[in-house]
Formats: sequence, C-alpha cells, structure tokens
Amino acid sequence: MPLFNQRHQQALTLRRQQGLYRQLQCVDISSLRLNFASNDYLGLAQDSEIITAWQQGLAKYGAGSSASPLVTGFQPPHADLELQLTEWLGYQRALLFNSGFSANQAVLFTLLQAQDQLFQDKLNHASLIEAGMLSPAKMKRFAHNDMAALQQQFLSITPEVDTASLVVTEGVFSMDGDCAPLASLREITTQHKSWLMVDDAHGCGVLGEAGQGSCHLAGIKADILIITFGKAFGIQGAAVLCSQDTAEYLVQFARHYIYSTAMPPAQAVALSRACSLIQTQTWRREKLQALSASLDHYLDKSIGLIPTITPIKPIIIGDSSQTMTIAAQLQQRGIKVGAIRPPTVAPNSARLRITLTANHNKSDIRQLAIALNEVTDAR
Repeated sequence: MPLFNQRHQQALTLRRQQGLYRQLQCVDISSLRLNFASNDYLGLAQDSEIITAWQQGLAKYGAGSSASPLVTGFQPPHADLELQLTEWLGYQRALLFNSGFSANQAVLFTLLQAQDQLFQDKLNHASLIEAGMLSPAKMKRFAHNDMAALQQQFLSITPEVDTASLVVTEGVFSMDGDCAPLASLREITTQHKSWLMVDDAHGCGVLGEAGQGSCHLAGIKADILIITFGKAFGIQGAAVLCSQDTAEYLVQFARHYIYSTAMPPAQAVALSRACSLIQTQTWRREKLQALSASLDHYLDKSIGLIPTITPIKPIIIGDSSQTMTIAAQLQQRGIKVGAIRPPTVAPNSARLRITLTANHNKSDIRQLAIALNEVTDAR
C-alpha cells in the first residue's frame, strides 16, 4: 500500500475512534424549520435589497472580475466599497480579500519579520494561529483574555533595535461569543509601543451604535482591523482596514492579494448595499438583543447557557458524543444547532453553539428553549 494511503487510513480510523469524525452535509437551508447554526446574524443573506443589488451588479459588470486587483480586477464597485468602509470605520484605507482566512494570513505573513514578536490570544481563529506559526516571527500565545499574562510576556522579552511587536486578538470569539478586553489591550500595546490587530469577524455589524463593531464599542482604534463579510454582511469576503502606508505595503508584498483573482464586482455592489443597511437598520441589532433576553427567559437555568452580549450563545456539554446526540435530537424536531467538538474547541469542552439572527422571532426562540429543556433534561 502506498504510504499516503496508509497515512490517510490510519488518521481517519483514529478520528472515528475518537468520536471526532467530521461529515460534510449538503444542507438545503430552505428546508430547515428553525436554523440556529447560521452566522447570518443580521438576516441579510436573503434580504431582497441585497439580492437586487447583486443582480444589478451582474447585469452591469458580469459574473467575475477576471483578474487580480493589480491587473484589471480592481473596478469601480471595489473602489466604492473600500471608500465606504473607510468612512464608516475611520481608517485611511481598506483592501478587499476573498475570505477572512486569506486576509489574516496575508497580513501576518507580510508584515512580520524574523526578529519580530507576535503575541496571540490562545483562542484566536485557526487562520491567525496557523499564520503565526508559519510566519518568521517569534510567536507567544497568552491565556484567553488574560492581560496579566500578556503583560508578563512583554516583560520577559529583551527588545532588539529592529524588533517590532504585534498583538493579535479577535473582537468577538466565535466559539464562546465573549469579547476581548480591547481597552486594556490598547493600553498595554501603547505602553510597549506595539501594534494591535483585531479580527472583528463576529463583531462588525453586530456591536456598536451603527454596527462599527468591537473596537468602536470599546472606544479604541486598532492599528489593523480585519472585518469579514460572511457573518453580519450575509455574503462573503473580507477587508483589511489600516493606514495608507500599511495598505501600500500590502499591495506591494502580500501574495494573497497580488496573486488572487479579485472578488466579482457584482459582489462588491451587493456588499455596499449590505454596508448601508447595517448602518441604517438599527432594528436588526435591537431585535437580536430582544431575542437574547427571550432565550434567557425561556431556557431552564440548569442548562448552563453562557451569557453573552453577542448572538453567539454556547452551552458547554463537555462530552463529544453526548453533544452530537443532543444536536441530533434537536434536528429530529426540525431545529438545527451547531455541535462543536475538539479540535475546534479544547478537549472536554464540546458544546452546542446556538446563534441568533434577526430573522428569528420570539416564537422561534420559545420553540428552541422548550426543545432544549426537554432533550437536556433527558440526559
């Protein structure tokens, strides 16, 4: 047997034995009675205004961009969207990427050099951790949201003349729904003359008065802000918000940007419309708050729902097989929730990841709570 086949079979067998085997499911979203596993927090993925904007963009610009941004891929809708983002979020420049994964990796691979220091929250997204591991910089990971640990890591290093340091955190952590202590992070990074980078994939659009996100809510400005369009925007893609010089540096040296086909201009048209709706339709965020209160009201307190100010509502089960069993029982009742197991989360912290969206109503929340009360009580 060829070595590759042997490795694959051994790894797959072990994954099955551990109860951690992932299975790709083709899900017809329209067939789900109640979907509490989506990241479409503001309910924009099926919004008629955004669909119309995309259709208009298709009619005018075609289906694809046909090239990378530095060839002919950067077109008027891209420029319009970038300007809209800079004005909304308060940065000099915005660069568009096809995914948050590529945006995160482009920044860390490009900005960091061998003598630099990189500090990351231990619960950062896989794209950030992997980029840090593969970057030339010296990476340290601090305990989740532990500012004393981060401060100690800064004090333990001996800065060199040409050493730059970067602290990276998420604004909202995707598996726990909790927020980073951004004000404290900004204070520490300022003290040590370090840059702060915030991946606000799950905060932008959801938090802040006009949806500007975690940094705006905390009253700080990150040196580099990453936002993604696959959550509150209801579409796909990402943007890096930064200074003029940093943007130009990325344009010159970031391979993910230089060598990737630009997102379709029609998509940029739709994203511009989504950006406008996020800012003006405050009722979507207000509804999320009301739904969150309803879930807390209807759900049995013994279940242990972790309180958050975000639409992400985790229930820690612990055992992976038990988590999958509960999720399956809910699905039999027509209710889809996320079942998250290691290695996505730490060992013995498998959970139900419930996500609320502005498309839900109070009746939906009550049905979810009743089902959860019944299936968890039967454990």
